[in-house]
Amino acid sequence: MATPLPCYHCGLPVPAGSTWHAQVLGETRALCCPGCQAVAEAIVAGGLEHYYKHRSETAANPQDLPQILPDELALYDRADVQQPFVQQQGELSETCLLIEGISCAACGWLIEKHLRATPGVESAHLNLSNHRLQVRWADSQVPLSSLLTSLRRIGYAAHPWQADAAAEQLTQENRRAMRQLGVAGLLWMQVMMASMATWPEFNVDLTPELDSILRWTSLFLTTPIIFYCCGQFFRGALRDLRTRHLTMDVSVSLAIGGAYAAGIWSTVTGVGELYFDAAGMFALFLLAGRYLERRARERTAAATAQLVNLLPASCLRLAADGQSQRILLSELRTGEHVLVPPGALLPADGLILSGQSSVDESVLTGEYLPQPRGVGDTVTAGTLNVEGPLTVEVQALGDATRLSAIVRLLERAQSDKPRLAEIADRVSQWFLFIVLIAAAVVGAVWWQIDSERAFWVVLALLVATCPCALALATPTALTTATGSLHRLGLLLTRGHVLEGLNQIDTLIVDKTGTLTEGRLTLSAIHPLRELDSDTCLALAAALENRSEHPIAKAFGRAARAADKVDSQPGLGLQGSVDGRTLRIGQAAFVCALSGQETLQIPGEHGQWLLLGDTQGPLAWLVLDDRLRDDAPALIAACHARGLDVQLLSGDSSPMVAEVARQLGIKQAYGGMTPDDKLAHLRNLHAQGRRVLMLGDGVNDVPVLAGADISVAMGSATDLAKTSADAVLLSNRLDSLVQAFAMARRTRRIIIENLAWASLYNGLVLPFAALGWITPIWAAFGMSVSSLLVVLNALRLTRN
Repeated sequence: MATPLPCYHCGLPVPAGSTWHAQVLGETRALCCPGCQAVAEAIVAGGLEHYYKHRSETAANPQDLPQILPDELALYDRADVQQPFVQQQGELSETCLLIEGISCAACGWLIEKHLRATPGVESAHLNLSNHRLQVRWADSQVPLSSLLTSLRRIGYAAHPWQADAAAEQLTQENRRAMRQLGVAGLLWMQVMMASMATWPEFNVDLTPELDSILRWTSLFLTTPIIFYCCGQFFRGALRDLRTRHLTMDVSVSLAIGGAYAAGIWSTVTGVGELYFDAAGMFALFLLAGRYLERRARERTAAATAQLVNLLPASCLRLAADGQSQRILLSELRTGEHVLVPPGALLPADGLILSGQSSVDESVLTGEYLPQPRGVGDTVTAGTLNVEGPLTVEVQALGDATRLSAIVRLLERAQSDKPRLAEIADRVSQWFLFIVLIAAAVVGAVWWQIDSERAFWVVLALLVATCPCALALATPTALTTATGSLHRLGLLLTRGHVLEGLNQIDTLIVDKTGTLTEGRLTLSAIHPLRELDSDTCLALAAALENRSEHPIAKAFGRAARAADKVDSQPGLGLQGSVDGRTLRIGQAAFVCALSGQETLQIPGEHGQWLLLGDTQGPLAWLVLDDRLRDDAPALIAACHARGLDVQLLSGDSSPMVAEVARQLGIKQAYGGMTPDDKLAHLRNLHAQGRRVLMLGDGVNDVPVLAGADISVAMGSATDLAKTSADAVLLSNRLDSLVQAFAMARRTRRIIIENLAWASLYNGLVLPFAALGWITPIWAAFGMSVSSLLVVLNALRLTRN
């Protein structure tokens, strides 16, 4: 069989007999669909065909981009709609657009050139790192909807970009933390060089004047570190003391503040060692740890905000006279009637008043086949109307919808997630309490023995026992292991994963999109009459060519489309190909065309469709959702580790039992709602089980949030990925197998780090109390202790 020619625009296979082509760069180029043909012709017509010379990656297929109706685009021309995201500057307007479909740097060149050539556009600048386009234009000459339409003609979907308030605040805090970390690192290096020159080991031939200059220079450079970079530690310590709660901020503030005060005293009097280098080093290490923690929280804060992507931006509201008007979703009210055309998302929970269709509820239930829905049935916001138009009475909006109920389940489950960090906090509190008590006792004793040395001994004690190594022991190992797993295709979004994997005894897996590929494929064709398999496939593909049903995607793009196609929701399609009337779908529906008796499905597994004409059935076509190639290896590895594997799926078809049989999973449950899955998880927790959840849909979100460890597929919904503790970016299940091995190594490294940090702090405490540790050796010992912890963690980079 010949290899299909790739589409010149998007790189997808060009179907046999394709009539789509365009003249690009002086040659006729084969294209896979009318969408690519329209985009290529628009690029050439605009004089921008050099884009194809400069690009390093093929473009996105325009049919894969979100579809926006013209009347929906027209909403963006309303002043009230533009108010949140468009700024007026005299006669010009300015906004930020989020662009979809960008594949390489040449896309930026194409977008900017195309817009700048548009009359009324003053400037257009695209940031390739975040795909945001800043554009200024004269709204009186060209409306915003025309700019969005113009971008769509060349193959890019644009949406107004607005930052979520919580996410924006986290981003600002993250930038501030990065600046503080940079300032601390830069100034500490300078302070270190100046301070080392005053040490007895290095100050040979150092004149008193130069010694004084170096001391004052160190003070000048350290002051921004203390007041700008370390302000958060002092504020935290003050807050904790007011609430009578002892945390590491108290110990850190005492050490940094004491070192800074001692450095000032030494600078003014010219007597004693400088502690500015120690203060800067504390700040650098601690700020780095806080920054990594902040980045982890930033990734999890957007989970609820991602929910808005599941709802349409607008809808068609029906007036009393039956006329429809497109309005924003925020303008819709309970009790009103909406028209939902085929291919549109349901804007609210409601009751079907008229129409019959199939609704794709996979986003909520995990069942990949659309379900028939008719008059009197209820529908859910965020689900997709597949076939026929529906008139729906709105019953619930916003927080009252089932989709919002899932988010509340998510928040409740997150509050029940085990917090191993609480144990570490209690241990560190006791350690800090012992150190502070010891410092007070040692200070009192030394005040009686030698009052001049008392302050310096206490300060050396606080510096030498500052729990930097203890604080770094776990984060450094987890960060290093996280980087190693990222290279293998597994992205960890929370630090407890690698530690928690060692305690897992139960694995819960979803079916559709997790163990299977999540899409129907044509697995077999069984001709029943004179036509061969290829001819039957061509006829079936022609019937399915214009359908939005997931089944249609299994037949690929056809070079021709059937005429007079009529969809019967839940039954199948009827159309005409070369004058021949055909049907495809359920056996009873197809056999009724020829008046013959209904054929019995000859097999048990898969989705069986019948193709027939007025003379009778032509062929059986078998569709199936294929198992991922590495699914058996994952289940076998889990069984070898002694894990109890259970399959929970929203799919109520016999495929659940079939997949479980093929993989050797003894416990499989189908037709489960998000509430059912969460109840099952809590039952396992009540039995003392430690559960790992692997899933991909919004229906899996509550269980992903409630499980001890949760992993989402890379192809999962945004809400599922932001709710999970880890994401399989590569969709390779064997990466999870490697994660178990990495977890064991990481646990061993963490134990070694904690043992060393505890041993160091335990040994240095009595030596510092006896006054045997000088300021130089206190700072050096703390640094070496922290360095050893980091170097030990770097062993995890070796595979």
